[in-house]
Formats: sequence, C-alpha cells, structure tokens
Amino acid sequence: MGRLRTAAALLAAGLLSALGAQAAPKFGPAPSVTPSAPTPLSSPPVAPAPLGVGGDVARPLTAPDLEAWLDGFMPYALESGDVAGAVVVVVKDGQTLLQKGYGYSDVAKRTPVDPATTLFRPGSTSKLFTWTAVMQQVERGKVNLDADINTYLDFKMPPGPGGKPITMRDVMTHTAGFEEAVKGLIDDDPTRLKTLEQALKSWTPTRIYPAGTTPAYSNYATALAGYVVQRVSGQDFDSYIEQNIFRPLGMTHATFRQPLPANLVPFMSKGYNRASSGEAKPFELIPLAPAGAMSASGQDMAAFMIAHLQDGEYRGQRILAPETARMMHDTTRTLLPPLNRMALGFYEQNVNGRRVISHGGDTQWFHTELYLYLDDNVGLYVSVNSEGREGAAGPIRMALFREFSNRYLPGPNPTAQVDAKTAAEHAKMIAGTYDNSRRVETSLVSLANLLGATKIVPNKDGTISVSIWRNGSGALRKYREITPFLWYEVGGDSRLGAVVEGGKVVRWSIDEFSPFMVFTPEHPAKASSWLVPAVGASLAILLLTLVLWPVTAIVRWRMGAPFPLAGQERRAYRLVRIAALASAGTILAWFGTVMAMFADLTLLNGGLDPVLWLLHIVGSIAVLGAVLVAGWNVWVVWRGQRSWFAKLWSALILISTVILAYLAVAYHLVGWGVNF
Repeated sequence: MGRLRTAAALLAAGLLSALGAQAAPKFGPAPSVTPSAPTPLSSPPVAPAPLGVGGDVARPLTAPDLEAWLDGFMPYALESGDVAGAVVVVVKDGQTLLQKGYGYSDVAKRTPVDPATTLFRPGSTSKLFTWTAVMQQVERGKVNLDADINTYLDFKMPPGPGGKPITMRDVMTHTAGFEEAVKGLIDDDPTRLKTLEQALKSWTPTRIYPAGTTPAYSNYATALAGYVVQRVSGQDFDSYIEQNIFRPLGMTHATFRQPLPANLVPFMSKGYNRASSGEAKPFELIPLAPAGAMSASGQDMAAFMIAHLQDGEYRGQRILAPETARMMHDTTRTLLPPLNRMALGFYEQNVNGRRVISHGGDTQWFHTELYLYLDDNVGLYVSVNSEGREGAAGPIRMALFREFSNRYLPGPNPTAQVDAKTAAEHAKMIAGTYDNSRRVETSLVSLANLLGATKIVPNKDGTISVSIWRNGSGALRKYREITPFLWYEVGGDSRLGAVVEGGKVVRWSIDEFSPFMVFTPEHPAKASSWLVPAVGASLAILLLTLVLWPVTAIVRWRMGAPFPLAGQERRAYRLVRIAALASAGTILAWFGTVMAMFADLTLLNGGLDPVLWLLHIVGSIAVLGAVLVAGWNVWVVWRGQRSWFAKLWSALILISTVILAYLAVAYHLVGWGVNF
C-alpha cells in the first residue's frame, strides 16, 4: 500500500536496501510452475534487431526465449535474496506471452507458486484499480477532475496553504499537498479493522503544500478517491471494483475484501520476512483499502495489463472508453522536467527511450511492480512474497525491469557530458542535505526526518551520489552530468535532475521517484548538518554529567573526603543532575519509541497511544523543566565561589538542555495528540 514498506524505510532511516550476499535457503531448490492453461501467442515477424544498451543486440521477445531467460534469472535471484516465492507475467500484443511462478507460496508445505491461482498482495499497485474506477466515473460524468473534491464528500477537506482546494487531478497526480500519514498503515487484527469511511474520517493529515505544486505520495488521498467512487456510484468500494473491473476482465482470483473471502483463502500465498526463517506472517489488513488492499493472481493481473494496453478493452469487454484510457495514460503533470512524470494514476518509468507507465507496491511482506510499455504493447508484472535478506525484494524487481528492458526493448545510452570544470561546479552546487517531500511534518513521527536526511555527495571522479540510493551490490550509484543539471547513472539508465533558481538548487529528484517525490534543501533551523551533532554532543554532556555523579561520590567515599557543597549550591548540584537525567532520558525514550514503531508497523495502530500520551505529558514537563533547573543552576554556580571549570560545565549543561528542548519542540515531541 502507498509503497507502505518504502514509506516506513524512507521515514525511519532514509535507506533503500540492497540485495544481500548469496546464501542457499534451508528449504531446498525452488520449483517453477507453468500456467495451467497458457494462452497461445503466435510470434510476429522479427524486425531488424536494434542495438541495445552498451551495443547489445535486442533479442526477439518470444515465449521460449523469455522463459529460458527468466528460468536463469529468477531462481538465482530468489535464492540469493532469501525470498520464498514470486510470480512473473509478461503480456504482448493483447495476449499472455508467459506467466510463471517461482519458489513457494507456503514454505512449510512446499506449495509452489501457481501463476493462475496463487494470490499475492500487490500493495500500492492496487491503486491502479482505484484510479481506473475514478476514470470510469469521469467518463460517466459523475466526477470532474478539476472540481473541488469537497463536491463529492460528506465531510470537508480543510483549506491548505494558499487556500486552493484539492481536485481529483491533484489526488491522482499525488499533488494534493498532504503530509505523510503512517498511523494505522497496516494491521493484522481483524477486530481493529475500520471501514473506509471510518478510517478517512478518524483523522485528516495536514496539508503542507499548496495543491498542485509539489509531488508528495499520499495513501490517504488515494483512499479519498476510492471513497468518492463509493459515494458517487452508490456502491461500497469492494463491490464496485468487483462488478465494474474484475467481472468484465474475468478476474476470478482477485479481491479487495479484508479478511479474504472464504473461497479465496486456500489460494493466498503466505508472506515472509526471509524465506529461510520459514515463519509465515499473518494476513495484512489495510484500513485505507483503495490505496493497497487487493489480493490477486498473476493471471488476473495479466488481464488488467492487456486491458490498459488495448485502450480499455479485453476480449470484447471494455472497462474504459479508448479516449478515457488514453487520457489516463497520456495526461501528465510536469513539475521537474525532464524526469519521469505522474500521469493520471500511473507514473512514468521511461527506459531506453521508450514510453513506460508503471506502478509499484509494497506491504510489509509482498513487493510488486507493474510496467506497461505503451508503444511496444508489452506489459511486465512481478510480485514477490518476502522482504528478503537486507531488503532484497527491491533490487530483484529493479534488476528484472532493467535486464528485461535491455534484453528485449533496448535503446542507446546518452553519450554527451558537460566539461569537467562545469561538472565540478555543479556537483559542489547540488551537494548538501535535503528533505523528502513525502514526509511527516506536524507530528511526533517527524523525528524520523532527522534520522533519515538525504545527502548528495560529490565524488572525486566528477560524479555525484545520493546517500539513500545504492545498487544491487550495495555500492552508492554514481551519476555523471550530461547536460547542465541533468545527470545520468554510470552503468545504468536512471537520471537525476535539479531545478536551479538564483544560483541555488531548490529541488531535485531521480527518475525512480520524481513522479511522486522530490527533495528540497533542509530548513536551516532544522538542518541535520548542525542539529544532529548538537543533539549528540548535548546527550553526551548530560550523560557524562550523570555518570560522573556516582563516580565522584565513590571517590570521595574512598578518600574520606566530605561533600564540598552546602545549602543552595548542594541542592542545585543534585537537582541539575536529576534534570539532566530527565532531559536526556526523555529524548532517548522518544528516539527509541519512534525507531521501534518503524521496526514493527503493527505498533503504528494505536497500541502505543498510552505510551505516547505519557511521553507527551511527562516528557514535556521533563525537557522544559530541565531548562529551568539548568538555568537556575547556572545562576547559583556563577554567583558562588566555584571553580572556572564548574562554571563552564554548568553553562554546557544549560546549553545542552536548551538544545534538547528545542529538538522536542521543533519535532513535536512537546505537545498533544497521537495522530501521525
């Protein structure tokens, strides 16, 4: 959902995991399953083969060649990444070219993945069905893409920055302006599952950008679109999708319903962290269902891909009029040219000079990508059922897309580049630390932004690298500037582009993220470049103060020396150390709590609310009270006949408590509310 796991990773640590080292899973070799009833496809005449990336000759996209290649790629990738199972589907010219399962849907039972019937969780790829449903309502005249979305709601979206209302076009292009919302992202307890209406009305995320200006991926906004479909159609969302998309496409192994309908339970793949653990995870529940709740087989996803590639038609059944489908695919919002853009629901992932629209998705355990090569009439779908070793699911999907594209649908690499002097100047200009536009801004979870700031660093060879963006081997990707402020990945096909105003970089992104996420310079008041070391030094000073308290007492006891202070100075000495404990302990408790929440997404479902309220109340008193006590201690120490070192240390304690209090206020640790 909403790139669920990706959201958590970006918020919590700013990391995109890389494929781990090779290791043989304990469950034995992975089987493969061919489709039970493959659709025949006659191979078209082979055109002269164009040159691929790096001068490779394109291979004809035929079922035998594709199957042989996948049988070499997928088992090795799953085994190396400790992933239990996967399904891969390729469609071409209106028919299924190949659909195949790899590995296991149930490790304990050694149940192989069947592409025709095994259900995977596509996560945010589910959104494409929500967007298709929205376009059906546009086609029927029930939704206007440019009308205030409040027109279709029975509760009100408050105005955001600039006062401009949200439109459905803003929602479909992820420019509604909402901050990230992570509470209630995923659950596994059916007794806590809210209806779509309840989930949407329980809390509305703050809008931090004017509508239509900044791409910031939003699961909440997508769910809002699903609710609009529900209201204007007069049907609940699940039933609408079943009757208007699944049924016309013959998708009998697909559903948005949660928990799963009884007839589909036997077909559901288990989800895993790592295959070698053999520990199957509970079925994940997505309260904002239109954003990512679907379960579907590979074969059913093939029908959906074919319908979109054929302008809304599949085997005589039409889910969109041709002009509506083309509008959905071709209408883009350009905010960071010339990088990939958002279409209406789909986003571009153009490769090798070819037009590709796409959507990926991640729950905690399932990870998916869907690609439509529009002008080549080809679709690629892959879904895996494990996070894998060191997040191997991500690199596996990216590598499959890249290698498939380069083998069958290649194109030349750019050869231009700027001169070395210009490259060095621009690398220096863009180097720095940046905020992600997709972030929590107004709640306690914003503390994760400080932990996960993204850096661009210049390399000695004139290239630049992004701190969160690594290749399959774990090394930072390098980008070389080919035209002013446009960089191309060395040995790859990704681009990094920047917008420069007044001689300064004001935003940048890379092709993989640019449709729905950009990076902007950190606000100086909250820049991690000074705040992280300042917080670290403050914690060190306060913790050292605490450690030395009993140490000096033990030394005095062993030496038989009396305590040197009396009266007010004695009280100040003891109270300031208690204040140091309160201040440092509160901040460390907040850091630990936020990290724990992102390590286990089920903790985001309200179970920690009593702890969060306690931290809000007690923590606010502790960090602010510590400043007062430390200030009083400075007054006492500096008025007395204490040593210069004691006076200096009292000032350092005060500065440290002020910095930690500033951190608590700036990142909403001081305050009220447990929505995030």
